[in-house]
Amino acid sequence: MQIQVCEPKEYDFDVLETQFKALADKKRIQLLHLLSTNGQTCVCDLVEDMNMPQSKLSYHLKILMNADLLTKETKGTWSYYAVNKHVMDQLLSEQLCCVLKPSS
Repeated sequence: MQIQVCEPKEYDFDVLETQFKALADKKRIQLLHLLSTNGQTCVCDLVEDMNMPQSKLSYHLKILMNADLLTKETKGTWSYYAVNKHVMDQLLSEQLCCVLKPSS
């Protein structure tokens, strides 16, 4: 078993707070699960898949976008959303363990 050594560094606790607040909602977690399973998806399909009015869906998408957990690509009049894999990999990485369990 390899022991992880945490290097001292500066963490942006404001960013982590925003990201964890965005994750602290059942609908947003379901939305992230859907996008991570299906890949980039049109907002028109998300409305149907989430069984949610577009206004409520837009509210949740905005929170996830503000936390940088999603990417958005506009094609014509439609927006396509996907999980921001780079940010999600950082958030779910060993780096976070250094923040939450620095003695490990």
